[in-house]
Amino acid sequence: MSEEKKEKKTEKEQHRDERIEQTGQVTLDENAQLENIHLISIIGEIEGHDNLNSNSKTTKYEHILPSLAAIEDSSDIQGVLVLLNTMGGDVEAGLAIAEMIASLSKPTVSLVLGGSHSIGVPIAVSTDYSFIVPTGTMVIHPVRMNGTVIGVAQTFEYFKLIQDRITGFVCSHCGIDKDKLEQLMTETGILTKDVGTILVGEEAVNHGIINEVGGIDRAIQKLHDMIKETE
Repeated sequence: MSEEKKEKKTEKEQHRDERIEQTGQVTLDENAQLENIHLISIIGEIEGHDNLNSNSKTTKYEHILPSLAAIEDSSDIQGVLVLLNTMGGDVEAGLAIAEMIASLSKPTVSLVLGGSHSIGVPIAVSTDYSFIVPTGTMVIHPVRMNGTVIGVAQTFEYFKLIQDRITGFVCSHCGIDKDKLEQLMTETGILTKDVGTILVGEEAVNHGIINEVGGIDRAIQKLHDMIKETE
């Protein structure tokens, strides 16, 4: 390999490392199949309109949304892989990310690793196909709000409106029905300090939320298969 090629390769690797460090994203373009897959990671807490403290691992929706728009407009990227290990976070930001992923015209696959809790659930089901590792978890619970809450009927109506938006999205993008999902949300005997349900690996599949149990190998292979079907 010539010195010029080595230098170009080094610059490309440095750019890739910097992109991973700053945004948790990378384009997987080194395989012989010449099918470029863009990887997006949703980690920590999903940050919305307010900045979280510097000690928190966060996913910033202002990074994810422009990337998704660029992916849709790109002629080089054929598919998207979403890795999730999130505790949830801002409802509006999480739903915005989920809606953007769901509206992509290119094949998409999600993989739940450590967990995809709370508003991470809509993101996990927003892709065309979803996986969860055997030890991966999903926490299903009602919407919660921090700060001052005014004790009037309109507040509870607003809560219900937000909840209906979440349950409506989830049920329209996976195999669980609304009554079962709401039953899981209001379970009182599982979470020690909250109402809701924690699903581990196969349980999420059995409830129709996730398509299949599997790891990164299965997820990438599935995405390649879906890309071939669209060609």
